[in-house]
Amino acid sequence: MGTEYKNVRLTEEAYEKLRSRKRKEESFSDVVARLAGERSLLELRGVLNETEADAMEDALADSYEGYADDLAADWDER
Repeated sequence: MGTEYKNVRLTEEAYEKLRSRKRKEESFSDVVARLAGERSLLELRGVLNETEADAMEDALADSYEGYADDLAADWDER
């Protein structure tokens, strides 16, 4: 028996969002399977205590600041 297919109806907006996430060699079925398999950050709720969560938040903020600084420096070099 071969692969079975199902039709799915999408709004134009939903289709465009899906299309924007599609990689060059992927089918739309591949995109849906990849995205459906992603984990949500909400699943991590309760994994870290408040101190650990605050430390992670600070580390991410520092990382973003460094990224923004690097991006600004690259822009200025142009």
